[in-house]
Amino acid sequence: MGRERGVRRARGKGRRDLDFSNWVPRFLGLPPVAGGRIGRIAAKSRVMLRPHRFPTLLGLTLAAVAIAAQPAPAQSPVSPAAIAAYQAKLAHYERARSAYEEMASAYWDAVSTKRRLRNEKRRQRVPITAEDYVLTQPPVYTGPPRPVDPLAPTAPPSEQPPIPVLADFLKAASEQFGFVPDLPQSDQDFKRAYARAALAAGLTQDQVVGVYAFETGGNGAYNTQAGVTPKRVTAISPALGYNQLLSTNTVSLLAEYGNRYLAALRMKAVPLRGEAKHVMDRKAEALTRMIAYARSVPSRWSEQDKLAKTTLGGWGIHAAVLDIDLGPLLQVQKLANSIHFARVKGYTTPLTATELELMNLTGDGNGFDMVTMPQSLRERVPTANFFQPQGYERNPVARRTGVVANLFADVEAKMAKNTQASGAKELASAF
Repeated sequence: MGRERGVRRARGKGRRDLDFSNWVPRFLGLPPVAGGRIGRIAAKSRVMLRPHRFPTLLGLTLAAVAIAAQPAPAQSPVSPAAIAAYQAKLAHYERARSAYEEMASAYWDAVSTKRRLRNEKRRQRVPITAEDYVLTQPPVYTGPPRPVDPLAPTAPPSEQPPIPVLADFLKAASEQFGFVPDLPQSDQDFKRAYARAALAAGLTQDQVVGVYAFETGGNGAYNTQAGVTPKRVTAISPALGYNQLLSTNTVSLLAEYGNRYLAALRMKAVPLRGEAKHVMDRKAEALTRMIAYARSVPSRWSEQDKLAKTTLGGWGIHAAVLDIDLGPLLQVQKLANSIHFARVKGYTTPLTATELELMNLTGDGNGFDMVTMPQSLRERVPTANFFQPQGYERNPVARRTGVVANLFADVEAKMAKNTQASGAKELASAF
């Protein structure tokens, strides 16, 4: 769950009332009367829901099978004593692991149950109390590690799909959709476009710079990917950009708001002439194909997540985050949706940068739960209440801080420090 639920849509009409026809013309630098025209263009920019077929990562799957099927290298004989020792250690491990998994299963079942009950109480406008949360920390496995089987061949390759990097996104976008993002001449150019989009959507400088500072450390570029550094070429996540948009977020946003982004490109193409107009028209045509692919699966997070992570088309869609016309709109839409979610729920106080980041980090529903929690509960409620088991295990901040109050303090401290970095100051100056 966690961050990957960040674009779950509130059912009903409220979520679609963002005044796109007003803030997109402001982002593009057009006069207010363009709002009516962009609405008409968006209405004509409908995209068919299902393409006939698109390639998947079948080749990767076959390659993994082929690797796994290779014969194991010859091994030296293993003594009966070594086998007996292994079996004893394995039995010890299995007992310890089984006891832990039983406790962990009960814990996370309770977290899930109480979350559903809280959601129901909110719908009925019933006050939330401490009893509506699991107030103990999740169990931690402290038993022995799984022993190595002396008779087993070398460890098989991971069954997890590879995490693509920038080159993979760009290659897939070109091959699957004919989409080549318009990259900025400098990161400062992208920051200016991002700031224009943010202001047009009603976001504040403090909110935008704070989220950027926390997510990128204060010096992230428009093409920053989680885990990738000058010394490390492998990624820990497909998250890209100033607010670290996941590939699943990009698929979900194109599926829901694709017609609006298409209309924005066509509006920008109107005053262009010659080759510049031809390039923009080609980009709009490619985006049309990307939107169709994003809508080729049901509008459920699990389905969009599968498409984003296990198909070449899903990889290609994520390259839109790098485009100077589309990337700012996509990232701003994600943050604007969180603010709109809070307003629809009746929370009219402007979100602080920390509150907005918690919604960006854990998803709108979980983040809003923490935002509206009184301080007395924040000091008691474990952060585990707002994650799924795997998401919690992958989030060192959630584990280290323990309770909601500490999580707030940690995010605020990191923002205060990182907003002093040069990248954060550059973004602030773009406003």
